[in-house]
Amino acid sequence: MTLELLVQEMRSLPVEQRKQLVLAILDSLTEDQPVKTHRIQEFRGAAAHLRDMDAQAYVNQLRDEFPLS
Repeated sequence: MTLELLVQEMRSLPVEQRKQLVLAILDSLTEDQPVKTHRIQEFRGAAAHLRDMDAQAYVNQLRDEFPLS
């Protein structure tokens, strides 16, 4: 069945059934996507290049690279 046929069928449904269909579609979009969690150990060494840099100098560098206006 094509999307166009599905849309036509959907429009023939009563409003309450269309609402139920929308909720079922939304539910199907979230049920198969597991939440990825990370362990803190995975981030070890992620910012090793910043270890010897002054924090304020780093912030100033970021501000220079990405100006707000």
